[in-house]
Order: sequence, then C-alpha cells, then structure tokens
Amino acid sequence: MKITKKQYILAFFTIVAVLAIIRCTSPKIAEGGSKEEMMPGDTLATPTATALADDVEKGVKAEIRFFDEKGNIVKNRIYSVPRFCDAFPDSNNVQLASAKEHGVKPVLNRADAEKRHKELVYIGANPFFCVDKLKRSTPYLVPRAANLLGDIGQSFMDSLAIKGIPLHKCIVTSVLRTREDVERLRTTNRNATENSCHLYGTTFDICYNRYTRVNDPEGKQMKATGNDTLKWVLSEVLRDMRVANRCYIKYEVKQGCFHITVR
Repeated sequence: MKITKKQYILAFFTIVAVLAIIRCTSPKIAEGGSKEEMMPGDTLATPTATALADDVEKGVKAEIRFFDEKGNIVKNRIYSVPRFCDAFPDSNNVQLASAKEHGVKPVLNRADAEKRHKELVYIGANPFFCVDKLKRSTPYLVPRAANLLGDIGQSFMDSLAIKGIPLHKCIVTSVLRTREDVERLRTTNRNATENSCHLYGTTFDICYNRYTRVNDPEGKQMKATGNDTLKWVLSEVLRDMRVANRCYIKYEVKQGCFHITVR
C-alpha cells in the first residue's frame, strides 16, 4: 500500500511524541529479561542500548520500530528484569533513612493526618492508579512521594500502550500508617516493625499480582492479559525509577508487593 505524504507527516510527529514520553518517563528501559520468568506466547519489551548489544552479540537482529511498512503500529517488546529480588533489594534500614530525611513527623491517628494538609497530599483519587480498600493505612503522602506514585502510574500505562497491551492501573495497597495503625498491625503481625517507613508519608506499596482493567471507550473486546505480563511491565517502570535515583524498592515475596520509598 502506498503511503501518502500526509500519512508520513502524521507518522513522524507520532514517533516524536512517543519518543518524548519514553525519554521523560523511562530514561532507562529495563535491561534483558530472564527466560525462566517468560511464558510461551508472551511478548518482550522495548530493547535498550544494552539489550540491543546483547542481541547483536547473540547474533539476533534487533531494532526498535513504531510502524511497519503498511503504517500499522508495531508492538514493542517486554523484558521485565532478570530477577526481582536482585533488581529491588533495598532493605527497610536503607528506606528508613530516606523516609526520615524526606518525610513528616510520625502521625498519631487519622484525625492528626487530616490536620496535616500543608504537609501531606491526599492520593485517594487518581487517573493513573487505584487505591485499595485500606485497613491499616490512610491515603496520604508527602508531595514528593505523591509525585513519584503518579509518575509510576502514568509510566506504567504508557508502557502498556506502546507494547500493545490493554490498559490497566496498578493498585496501591498501603500508604501512610499512623502510630495507631502500627500498634494494631503489630498485634496481628509480629514481624511488623515499630519504626515503619510508612509512618513518614514517604512510602507506599504496589501489589504485583492484582491490577484494575481500564474500560475500552470504543467497547472493543480485547484478549485478557495475565498478571505475570503486567508484573513484567511494571517491573520495567520501577527499575527505571530506581535507576534514576527517584526511589528505593524492596520486592516483598510474602506480601505480594513492591515496597517503595521516595528518595
């Protein structure tokens, strides 16, 4: 099919816009993926310079394309990260130091949190992520952490879009914990630390085994996406944020979440 001059111009500006989004939201797309973590039929992520070099070394022809010869959008690849525990190893001690540096004085209870409107931002409603029904925390963060969370949510949705995956929102499962929240949590969970990073409004948890599907405005029936695929894409986004020194992240196996503290 012959492509018209108008189609060329439209494709050019579309590519520029997409590259701008990638440059702002994902300064370093996750490097190579683990074959053990991939499932048959799943795609791989947009290759970075390092990933491309690895492909060349292995004799694989790799390239980044946004449109094919017919002008159709090309789905980009998913790499995930080699190992989640290695990619996100930041311990509570490391995160606690950052929480104390950038956070607020620990909040006593919910009433106290609502009075801290000059220090804390309400994050209960956002177009880029969902907040779970909170039992042991309240939806407030310091502005620095709220901006980080918003950027993660937006970057996640952008990444899904350029990979041709149906849009989903990540789910926040824990945010600011008051002193009362921590005491109640310790009565049922002996492993819960008394000096939690969540006390300072700098820390939040994003689960990696549940997501909220975004309804297609055109009402198209699209193939369901597995949680593992969404987890791989989310891990790419989080790795980019961590590499950019915007946060510390711990991969929590038992809690099924990424434990994140702003830097």
